Amino acid sequence: MVFPKYNKRYCRYLLACLAISFFFLGDGLFAQQDAQYTQYMYNMPSINPGYAGSKESLSITALYRSQWAGLKGAPKTQTLNLHTPIGYRGVGLGVGVLNEQIGPTSETYLDVDFSYTIFTSREGRLAFGLKGSAHLLDIQFSKLDQDIGNSNGPDPLLQQDIDNKFSPNIGAGVYYYNEKFYMGISVPRILETTHFSSSNISTASERMNLYLTSGYVFDLNRDLKFKPALLTKVVRGAPLQVDLSANFLLDEKFILGAAYRWSAAVSGMLGFYIDDGLLLGLAYDRETTDLGGTQFNSGSFEVLLRYDFTQRRNGRIRSPRFF
Repeated sequence: MVFPKYNKRYCRYLLACLAISFFFLGDGLFAQQDAQYTQYMYNMPSINPGYAGSKESLSITALYRSQWAGLKGAPKTQTLNLHTPIGYRGVGLGVGVLNEQIGPTSETYLDVDFSYTIFTSREGRLAFGLKGSAHLLDIQFSKLDQDIGNSNGPDPLLQQDIDNKFSPNIGAGVYYYNEKFYMGISVPRILETTHFSSSNISTASERMNLYLTSGYVFDLNRDLKFKPALLTKVVRGAPLQVDLSANFLLDEKFILGAAYRWSAAVSGMLGFYIDDGLLLGLAYDRETTDLGGTQFNSGSFEVLLRYDFTQRRNGRIRSPRFF
């Protein structure tokens, strides 16, 4: 998308309108998608509540993503979640906060996760999870310069901001894992809530995002592990998303990986265990669509910090599980 004939002021207005279109499109319903992550494999509670407690210790993750850097009004996402097993009865609990800004819009989710795990074999675990969410939507139409290109002045329908409109939601997931393999299927938001509606303007409704995730860890030698992983996301009214990734773990310390998002982007990933249980992850995406070749888009960036409280077995620190 290139704007060779437009001045910067008009471009800013157009990009703000594109941000609004994430919520408003024509007179119909827009299929809103969940926040997107490249390092989703280290931030699984945001996708699948069945993951809660699966680390067998308290785990805390913080992630920041800046999508399409340089494009004014582009998505910015922050997440913070923690989860832990409770007692010895297979129960896991987790809490999380997710905030995403797109132009003049801001969404915040406050999540509580519950999981129950059963043993399917000596190493196999099957977890069933539920998620409860409180959703807050804020749209500041006042941030838009509505006079640009409008000879009739500001649109009277866009004069009242939406301030922290509340709506509840629920989600569910199933997660199977052992020491080498995992697979999960989940819908983090089941209720298709209409956030804003009027007989005169468009509506913005959530759509169920169905996730399928899977991965397997191969021990190439004593010091090197290889993990291919898959994420598939299905949303009614939006293109199918397929993420394929490959990560290598060297000496239980260094992670190097790459990913391909089908017909959308290529990514590079780096990770480093700073200390026992403390993981720093970095990711960079480059669009393979026409948007990736513009002067307004410098790619997407992610920074992740995760701390897994150290587990010991027979007096020795356990090796970190590679998912």
